[in-house]
Amino acid sequence: MKKLPIILSIIFLMLSCKTNPFTGKKTLALVPNSQLFPTAFAQYDQFLSENKVIEDTKDAKMITTVGQRISTAAERWLNANGYQGYLKDYKWEYNLIDSETVNAWCMPGGKIVFYTGILPIAENETGVAAIMGHEVAHALANHGQQRMSAGMLQQVGAVAGNIAIKDERDRALFNQAYGVGSAVGVMLPFSRSHETEADRIGLQIMAIAGYNPEEAARLWQRMKAKSGGQAPPEFLSTHPSNDTRINNLKAWAPAAKEEARKFGVTSFKPINKI
Repeated sequence: MKKLPIILSIIFLMLSCKTNPFTGKKTLALVPNSQLFPTAFAQYDQFLSENKVIEDTKDAKMITTVGQRISTAAERWLNANGYQGYLKDYKWEYNLIDSETVNAWCMPGGKIVFYTGILPIAENETGVAAIMGHEVAHALANHGQQRMSAGMLQQVGAVAGNIAIKDERDRALFNQAYGVGSAVGVMLPFSRSHETEADRIGLQIMAIAGYNPEEAARLWQRMKAKSGGQAPPEFLSTHPSNDTRINNLKAWAPAAKEEARKFGVTSFKPINKI
C-alpha cells in the first residue's frame, strides 16, 4: 500500500503527456490547453490594453502578413503529416507594440507580440519571418505548457524534500542546494532545449512559407552585434549562446530548404530592407 501513491503518480504523469508532432517526443502536459489557452488569451488582451499597439502602418501590416504566412505554413505541414485539427483551439493574433525593447514573444495558443525595437535588427521581411517562425514554433510545440508543468514538478520536489527532512539545518541546506541544482541542472537546460527546438521548427516553417532560411543565421549575427558580445555563460542562461544558434541555423538551413521543396517551394521571397 505504501507504493500506491508512487504508482498513481507515475500513471498520472504518463496520462499527462502529449506528443510533439515535430519531434515525435512525449512532453509533459499537466495543465491541459483547455485551461491554459483561455488564461493566456485573457492575459494577452490585458497586455494589449496596457501598451501602445501600432495599427494600420506598413510595419504593423507586415507583422500580420508574415504571421499569417508562417501559421498557414505550419498548418500545411501539420495536415500533410497526419495532424489535421491540431490547431483547432489556436487563435492566432499578431500585434506590433511601440517599445524600444528588442524582443518578440508568443503566448500559448498563438498570441504574438513584436516590439518595434526588434525591427531594425530584423532588417527585412525575411528577418521578421525568422523571428516569427521561432515564436510560432513555441506555440506549436506547447513550450508554455511544458514550462508550466516542469515548474509544478519543481515545486512538488521542493515540498517533498521539506516534508522528508526533519532537521531544520539540513532542510535549509537542501533548499539552497535544490534551488540552485534544479535551476542550473534542470530548468535552464530545459529552457535552452525549447529555444533550440523552436529555432529548428521555425526554420522549417519559414522556408515552407517562402522565406529563405539562410537569413535566420544572419539575423542572429546581427543580434550578436547588437549585444556587443555581452551575455552570461550558456549554462547559466535560458537561451543558447549566439554562436551556438548561428552555427545551428547554418547547419539546419539546407534541410529546411529540402522540407520546403516537398511543398512545392523552390524559390524564396527577395530580401529587401524594411
